[in-house]
Amino acid sequence: MKRLLAEIIGWYGVVAILLAYALVSFNVIASNNIIYQLLNFTGALGIVVISLIKKVYQPATLNTIWAIIALIALLTIIF
Repeated sequence: MKRLLAEIIGWYGVVAILLAYALVSFNVIASNNIIYQLLNFTGALGIVVISLIKKVYQPATLNTIWAIIALIALLTIIF
């Protein structure tokens, strides 16, 4: 059950980041939109979770940095 949950979280991460990229690329939302940054932040965290479980550290590192950038952008938008 834990493994299935981890896989769902990982796949959510992939879908969220791709959706964020598509929405910005097709001018549906702007990069300073809170939805864009939330998708990036939560998506990156999802990929971090599954990467660490599978002990694949390159995507874990990349997406940790991605999540930090998205979090800073979120805080900038909110405050």
